Amino acid sequence: MWNMFYPIAIIVISNILYNVCTKSTPKEVNAFAALTITYFIAAAVSFITFFISAKGKNLITEFTKTNWTTFVLGLVIVGLELGYILAFRNGWAMNTASVTANITLAVALIIVAALFYKESITLKQIAGIVLCGGGLVLINI
Repeated sequence: MWNMFYPIAIIVISNILYNVCTKSTPKEVNAFAALTITYFIAAAVSFITFFISAKGKNLITEFTKTNWTTFVLGLVIVGLELGYILAFRNGWAMNTASVTANITLAVALIIVAALFYKESITLKQIAGIVLCGGGLVLINI
């Protein structure tokens, strides 16, 4: 049970802090300068945590095990961070930007999962998509 709960708790807590931080990023700072510092800190934490958690492993050896996804994920994360910073700078409220983005993402992932991973779309999911669409209208009017 704990193995199912703690990853979601990490995601939720991190997303709360993420939205607070991106909303609080000063408008005067260039977004890419802020992201450079952000990713420097993230790289340092990842580097240190690797050596704490993977005793006896070689970082270079681990690098050779990666594929294209690691590099594309780096690009995608910059887009994600930039999108939120720009959304908040352009007037989105924290309580609607994240909800709007996540509902839109959830609906898009249902379609992506069906098209590329052959996952089925159920009647419950279709009903959920309709309800999400209605919810998006309600929170954004």
